[in-house]
Amino acid sequence: MKQSLFMEKYPVYSLQVEKAETGKQSVEEIIEYFRQRIDEHPVARFIAVFDHYSHTRALDDGFIDDEILDARDIIFCFGLAIPAPEVMAVRPRSIGVVERENDFVISFMEAPMPMVNSAMESWARGLKCA
Repeated sequence: MKQSLFMEKYPVYSLQVEKAETGKQSVEEIIEYFRQRIDEHPVARFIAVFDHYSHTRALDDGFIDDEILDARDIIFCFGLAIPAPEVMAVRPRSIGVVERENDFVISFMEAPMPMVNSAMESWARGLKCA
């Protein structure tokens, strides 16, 4: 799992999973894997799946890197409390799943709660066993 500042401002975690390292063969299978982890979690709640690839491809000026074969986000929330109105700016969470020829790239933005980051990191790392 790699931590970085994407565009010098977004704290992002990312994990490259070689296709040979996982039993998952498609973005759809990985999204379903994450959906199961979310459903099993006592606090997390599934919201939606966004097909970013199809959306961008349908735009007149949309651009997708040639290496990207599919790209979707699974959207969910871990909201334990609403301590201030501003907390809504960092919710809900999402995990991005991108397929390239030989691998999948899993990424998510750092959450303000360590428990949330730990859960998402654990789920992502679990793909190498699944």
